[in-house]
Amino acid sequence: MKILLVEDNETLREGMAQVLAKMDLEVLQAADGQTALHHLAGDNVAIVVTDYRMAGMDGLEVLQQVKKAAPATEVLLITAYGSIDLAVRAMQLGAADFIAKPFSHEEFRLRIGRILDRIAREEKLSRLHDENSYLRQELEAAGKFGQLIGESPQMQELYRAIAKVARSDSSVILYGESGTGKELAAHAIHKSSSRAQHPFIRVHCGALAEGVLESELFGHEKGSFTGAVRRKRGRFELAHTGTIFLDEIGDITPGTQIKLLRVLQEREFERVGGEQTLTVDVRVIAATHRDLLGLVEQGKFRRDLYYRLHIIPIQLPPLRERGEDILLLAHHFLQRICAELGRPLLPLTPAAEAALRQYSWPGNVRELENVLERAVVLAERELLDARDLPLTSAGVTPPPAGGEAETLDEMLERMEKAAIERAMAQANGVKMEAARRLGIKTSALYYKLEKYGLMREEDPAHDSGSAADPV
Repeated sequence: MKILLVEDNETLREGMAQVLAKMDLEVLQAADGQTALHHLAGDNVAIVVTDYRMAGMDGLEVLQQVKKAAPATEVLLITAYGSIDLAVRAMQLGAADFIAKPFSHEEFRLRIGRILDRIAREEKLSRLHDENSYLRQELEAAGKFGQLIGESPQMQELYRAIAKVARSDSSVILYGESGTGKELAAHAIHKSSSRAQHPFIRVHCGALAEGVLESELFGHEKGSFTGAVRRKRGRFELAHTGTIFLDEIGDITPGTQIKLLRVLQEREFERVGGEQTLTVDVRVIAATHRDLLGLVEQGKFRRDLYYRLHIIPIQLPPLRERGEDILLLAHHFLQRICAELGRPLLPLTPAAEAALRQYSWPGNVRELENVLERAVVLAERELLDARDLPLTSAGVTPPPAGGEAETLDEMLERMEKAAIERAMAQANGVKMEAARRLGIKTSALYYKLEKYGLMREEDPAHDSGSAADPV
């Protein structure tokens, strides 16, 4: 940062220059006003320190010329002939401060320090204003934030919350029903933060058994348990300097809760089977569809861990509460699905749009995406009508139009298939969780998935621990 000294007394000018040099500031010097203005025209000067009584151009005229040429440049006026009237006049003309001779080096350093602090605050406020203005324009123009899509007031409020929390490193917890986009919100926070160029690591806590989850989070040493044939780095290590997203945090066991609390408090841990203490710099974002406070009151979730996570809570709205976003999302999904399948874009008829708006969407955005993908895959025409959509107001697939009436067995199978599809959508494809929601064993769910042709290749991590389910 450059400071210009305008003083016709060379001894005083050199003394002030030495003080400023010790403050790591770049100093320019001028013995008169004309030379000072020449410096001002060619250099980016933050502060001008000028004497009042000088031959030719006095300090007040220098002040006026500085403010005319560079309004953002601050001016400190120095004089041995100080008076209240002169001080008032200088402030009216835009001076940042006024100091009378004689003054000590410490007094001069203090005055300059105050002006530097003021400049820093104004620059920060200006930068935040520009960032917020840009963000507001982007939100208003695009109706989306990262991969989140929506123009409803609820989504605009969510975008504003994301923009605010992204500026800090505080822990965030995202609440919302399954399928509302909690992972997308977590990713948007990460990409809007100072950690955006560093890792974003996701852990689905509800899909992993306790022993597996501990190894995934903290890593393990070779030989620490059967099958540990090499050292493995955990997700916290992988997320160092970045963000870790702990999805379905409400499903972790008490033992894992204790170890997670230590990481949040101390930022340190040991690998499973290891003795070396590792330290990490990680921003934690957690998510759950469950009532954590209710789990705390039931003694199923540690209160101290709850408060460590619950620093900044954000609620994601369900799709049924932002109906104006349904068609926006539907058209977005249709464009992507049709492109991936190599099909021309299939338009929605007015009846199909009405059906989408009227449906309650218990599986939220994820269910909407699944419904449209299925409709496109099975479509036999060049448009999608209401009868092509596998839904009704009750969330059950309607019977085929025309033909003979369904038998009771056919009706029950149709309803069972729809219930399984809905549970799988709400569980994000995790079969163990879907089975829990349906109240059946995982082995029974596998049988029914195969029976109805719903078995799809899944991420192996989704079903970790399912083999241990009782059959």
